[in-house]
Amino acid sequence: MTGKDMEIIGIPRAVRDACRKHLLQSRTIGFVPTMGALHDGHLSLLRKARRENDIAVASIFGNPMQFGPSEDFEKYPRDIENDIKKLRNEEIDILFLPELSLLYSSGFSTYINVDIISEKLDGGFRPGHFRGVATVVAKLFNIVDPTRAYFGQKDFQQTIIIKRMVKDLDFDLDIVVCPTVREDDGLAMSSRNLYLDKEQRRAARVLYRCLNEASDAIKSGIIKLEEIKDLMIKIISGEALVNRINYAAVYDPMTLDEVDVIQGEVLIAVAVRLGDTCLIDNMLINS
Repeated sequence: MTGKDMEIIGIPRAVRDACRKHLLQSRTIGFVPTMGALHDGHLSLLRKARRENDIAVASIFGNPMQFGPSEDFEKYPRDIENDIKKLRNEEIDILFLPELSLLYSSGFSTYINVDIISEKLDGGFRPGHFRGVATVVAKLFNIVDPTRAYFGQKDFQQTIIIKRMVKDLDFDLDIVVCPTVREDDGLAMSSRNLYLDKEQRRAARVLYRCLNEASDAIKSGIIKLEEIKDLMIKIISGEALVNRINYAAVYDPMTLDEVDVIQGEVLIAVAVRLGDTCLIDNMLINS
């Protein structure tokens, strides 16, 4: 297949049948689930899926289950026509584009919750968010039955949760985590960056600066968590447009617990609010 032949399918059973035909011919399927408003971060995942598999499948589905009552589901960026053009340019074979009612039928009442780890970091500020993520990703995996599924490191907690779900529930696929794609000034690419006005966009650079300075401090020999946390909070607090720090610390990359003494591979992670927008970023380093 080529990009111009991309199939756009909205019915879950039809997607399952299309993917199954490829699997029965021993073709591998690389899958990238998205919520749309595609940017270069998404496209990097799609390119890797295209390179490493015989068939590349993407989905676009705005999942209301992962948004809280005070969050931004209704104003989440949507540009389906432009998204389809980008997918065709990337020579994606199948786009799964379901309606809400086809994934969540009337009376839907089955959910997946990955315990404990879903309550940390972003989960502490977004109750139910990762239950919604795990549930919809499990449904998509069941429909597409991919060989490999691709996710970005920017949403590090999400990748850990999905890996745990795949292991615990015996899904037969590999989860591939790809490096964060950044703007020229270091800001991690995210659909939510579209919410930022000009001044907030400038202020958002503080996240990447914070991660880099924390990384440099650790590599210079500072191994006490409180010293690194104090440094991170000082850097972020110096940006006047940041109105809340959700978290800023160093974590065990497997458990997402804060580490008392920094050694081995660690995750530096930060989440802040700029206006009404929450931005997250992280960096894995070996101390």
